[in-house]
Amino acid sequence: MNMYSAGILLFRFRNEKLEVMLVHSGGPLWEKKDNGVWSITKVILEENENPLDAAKRELNEETGFAVDGEFIDLGELNQPSKKILHVWALEKDIDVTNIVSNTFALEWPENSGKIQYYPEIDKAGWFDIELAKEKIRKGQVGFIDKLIEIINYFPKEKPLERVLKLNLIPQLR
Repeated sequence: MNMYSAGILLFRFRNEKLEVMLVHSGGPLWEKKDNGVWSITKVILEENENPLDAAKRELNEETGFAVDGEFIDLGELNQPSKKILHVWALEKDIDVTNIVSNTFALEWPENSGKIQYYPEIDKAGWFDIELAKEKIRKGQVGFIDKLIEIINYFPKEKPLERVLKLNLIPQLR
């Protein structure tokens, strides 16, 4: 049986560049990991749960921010974990320096008998598209590509790069 998850990918434009917000899992297992471990905020769905409502609730629990607006349906992607993840995008600029996350209990160090509490999300960040694709989990990269396609985003090129691509002047040898 497939497990379904739902999430929200926030995006904004800074200096005409598209940026997406990603979150980093908290706890000792993740603290020294960076590239390939950031994520879209997401939740495993309960039976008969409205996916978008659950995704909005989870974003609020993981960041402390409630969001609403015109959501863009980015569809579903199969994840390496065998879950099916459905994501919506929303253009919304939030201050990631002020996230407040729910916590989880973990015996740490392992087999120590000590229960410690960690934030589910220890940080969030805004990343341009190129860096976001390095930071995000591999199974979620496709949602960034879908967002770019749906909003018809083309990064602004520097004038010289554009001229070289159009072969308007010969390239230096």
